[in-house]
Formats: sequence, C-alpha cells, structure tokens
Amino acid sequence: MFLKTEGMNGTGLTLSGNLFSQLRKDILRGKLKAGEKLSEQQVCDAYGVSRTPVRETFRQLEQEGLIETIPNRGAFVVGLSSRDVQDLYEMRKAFEVIGVRWAIQRITKEELEKLKEAYEFMEFYTLKEDTEKMLNINMSFHELIYQAAHNRMLAHTLYVYQLYIKETKANSVYLDGKLEEVLNEHKKILDAFVRKDIEAGEEAITLHLENAKKRAKVCY
Repeated sequence: MFLKTEGMNGTGLTLSGNLFSQLRKDILRGKLKAGEKLSEQQVCDAYGVSRTPVRETFRQLEQEGLIETIPNRGAFVVGLSSRDVQDLYEMRKAFEVIGVRWAIQRITKEELEKLKEAYEFMEFYTLKEDTEKMLNINMSFHELIYQAAHNRMLAHTLYVYQLYIKETKANSVYLDGKLEEVLNEHKKILDAFVRKDIEAGEEAITLHLENAKKRAKVCY
C-alpha cells in the first residue's frame, strides 16, 4: 500500500539514491507486500518524484532481487521470505568471521580506540536500558570492524547484510531483557581485539551472531 510522503529534494542525496533507499526500506519492512504491483505513476505520486529516478530505482531494486519486472505486466514486489532472512543471517556470519579475522590483523591504534569508545557507549545505554540507542551503537561497533578489515568489497557486503537485517527487524519483536547479554558478547569481541587473539575473535563473533539470530523473531 502506498502512503503519501513528502518530496525527496534537499536531502543531500540524489533523487534516485534517496528513492531507492526509501523503497528498499518500505519493502524490507513489509509496507510494500510481496506480490504487490509497483507502477511508475503510483511511485511518482506517493514519493513526490519524476519518472526518471523511478526507472533507475526499479532497475536497482531488481538487481537486489527485491522486485521483479514481468514483460507486458509490470514490476512486482518480491521482498524477502522467511527463508531468505534465515539465509541472510548465515551469509552475514560467514563474511563477518572473515572480517573479524582481517580486522584483528589490520586494525590501527586509532581504530581500536574508536572500537573501545563504541563499546563504552553500548555499556552506557545498556545501563540506561535504552534499547534503540544501544542497538544503533551496536551497528556502529560492527561497522568499525568492517572498516578495520581494510577491504572495501567486504565492508560493502557486510554493510548491506547488516542494513537488510536491521530493516527486517523493524517488522520483528526483539526479545526484552537481553541488552546485558548483547553487551557481554561485544565485550568478548573487544577483548579479542585488545589481545590480538584471532581465534577468540572468530569464536566471539560467531557466538554473537548465532545468538542475534535467536533473539530476533522475524514476522513473515
């Protein structure tokens, strides 16, 4: 179902880039349902844009497998199935283990200090029982690891996986009372970086991501 939104000018992003981000988010969050038809005119009206960025956005969404264009029928939402989401967790885990291994080997002193600082913020928001801010800092903690791996393709891949998981969680129930558990898992990851213990880091990130999968009840 399309909801009228404000125009997308003045955001600092290109029209097509901004529209792509918004439509992707609406698909991942289930606002646009699997099987729903997307017409160019409906998107233009709902998002306040012209046809040119809509066509580019449709092309990008099809590349990511979120929509399908059927000849003589139009574009339709594919979205993510429950199996897709489960597979996404597994793919992220496989790549993030590699990321942690490389990051422990390649991290700079400045990057390690940033990682420690992110953990301290996580600790603060856990004590405040602020789930939203804690989980936002959680994302930043992982992105710092991606950057510390010093491999652009890996960082991009992991960023996309994390983004997909974050947006599907907008349609999920995050189990209450788990913030301290999440914090402790990140402490083990951080300790491995401080000690430059690759094996401990791989074990810590694997355990964390397996538990994250259990904590998220995705509604599909």
